[in-house]
Amino acid sequence: MSHIERYIIREILRPFSFVLIILVGLFACFSGARYLAEAVTETLGVYFMVKLILLKTIIALEVLVPIALYTSVVIGLGRLYRDREIVALSAAGAGAKRIIGPVIVISIPIALIVAALSLYGRPWAYQNSYLLDATARADLNTDRFQPGRFYGNEDSGTVIFIDKKDESSGEMTKVFYYTRKDDVSEVTAAIHARQDQDMEDGRLRVSLNNGLVYRLQRASQEDEVVRYEKLVRYHEDPEVSIGYKRKAELTPALLKSNSPEDIAEVQWRLSRPVATLLLALIAIPLSRSSPRQGKNERVFMAALIFAVYYNLSGVAQTWVEQGVMDEIPGVWWLHVLMALIVFLSLFRRFTRRLLRAFR
Repeated sequence: MSHIERYIIREILRPFSFVLIILVGLFACFSGARYLAEAVTETLGVYFMVKLILLKTIIALEVLVPIALYTSVVIGLGRLYRDREIVALSAAGAGAKRIIGPVIVISIPIALIVAALSLYGRPWAYQNSYLLDATARADLNTDRFQPGRFYGNEDSGTVIFIDKKDESSGEMTKVFYYTRKDDVSEVTAAIHARQDQDMEDGRLRVSLNNGLVYRLQRASQEDEVVRYEKLVRYHEDPEVSIGYKRKAELTPALLKSNSPEDIAEVQWRLSRPVATLLLALIAIPLSRSSPRQGKNERVFMAALIFAVYYNLSGVAQTWVEQGVMDEIPGVWWLHVLMALIVFLSLFRRFTRRLLRAFR
């Protein structure tokens, strides 16, 4: 590799690292603000909220990394065009191939990283994030609850209140538990309660002592009141409550499925490295500019092309999910079209000769 190729690679990698750090930071801050607004810290705690943000960021990397590479090629090569360094390289005999080569050298390893993130990191992160979400929605995990506060779950219609709690022993006093299922509302009150783990199956459970259960039926006036000395409620297993989630399913399992939703998911994963490489190559002609040309025009065009390409990728995936598009061509028609545009944009001389041949 000559000094020219190394110089071009260095000019692209400098903005790549900076842009990627900015994008990851912005996404993490946005996710953190959303979870804080939803009061996730009250149900999960700060540690698990940070873990959830990290998992969401890993999922987003399959999109953030291609954006960073695409932007860095536009910025890096744009500066070379603006400062007439590309003109100097052309005068020295370094043609377009000397520019395309370094971009490909950078893009291939990054595309492989995106492939690993999409094929393996994405389902792993989704599986763990679903598990954390299910844990956050668990009704009876009182380890996270502070005394003197109401905790509600909108999905299950559950409200829990603990008057006092001994943090060292886990003993709770004056526990109020409300749940609603269909037309039946149930209120459970206990003088004492304690959360522990079942020795047989390892499930978490809450033992309620000396209390009442009020079962109120909206469709009937026959309400029930039950007095108990001890009542045991088991936690719902988060892994069982999650069920089947195709985004968390392993890629080899999706490849064996004939479901349109699974096919769309696996094609999305397989297309991410292809999209990364195509975005890096289309950024080369987009970076061409003259010294008098403003930056805003080039940046606007680059942002427009990325937005159209990314949104069409989502549309193509939706078409496969809904059965509008068959497995073949699936989502690949868009990337074939993009590859054709990239080829015609990079090799203008060949395009002109081709157009002359049809005249």
